[in-house]
Amino acid sequence: MASISSSPRTVEEIFKDYTARRAGLVRALTFDVDNFYSQCDPEKENLCLYGHSNELWEVTLPAEEVPPELPEPALGINFARDGMQRKDWLSLVAVHSDCWLLSVSFYFGARLNRNERDENYGDEEDEHGETICGTCGGTYNSDEFWIGCDICERWYHGKCVKITPAKAESIKHYKCPSCCTKKGRQQ
Repeated sequence: MASISSSPRTVEEIFKDYTARRAGLVRALTFDVDNFYSQCDPEKENLCLYGHSNELWEVTLPAEEVPPELPEPALGINFARDGMQRKDWLSLVAVHSDCWLLSVSFYFGARLNRNERDENYGDEEDEHGETICGTCGGTYNSDEFWIGCDICERWYHGKCVKITPAKAESIKHYKCPSCCTKKGRQQ
């Protein structure tokens, strides 16, 4: 069964893959715990617990491919079995399994391009398409640094108000030059 794999190509497919693999692991560690425990014989070689994308689980040797198709789960889960209390050993396997699930999801996510990772990628330009710089009147471009005034809520190119991304990180509440001038006149 170790050949069962999937190749999710969207964020939703990656989440479905994660959910199915998790269901298999949860089943191994709860409903099928006696069967799982018996398969993890310490006399056998390094064993791994795999959750598959069809909601099944499997205890087997690690993949022989180098590099493996997917990140490997914790190796040698069977060796600690008899040296720990059963509940503690199952908790340890569960923690390692959670880490493995995340690494598999990140592996699939890293293979997506920006458009596949962010379905709203095209909408970003639409959302800010009407935004104009309060200083120069230029329109929004996601390739440029922008900063918004916390008083008047106008947006500005960082270069137009002489604010760099690094400088912006140290500003709690940004006041644009216009709002700074207005406050000075009111005092």
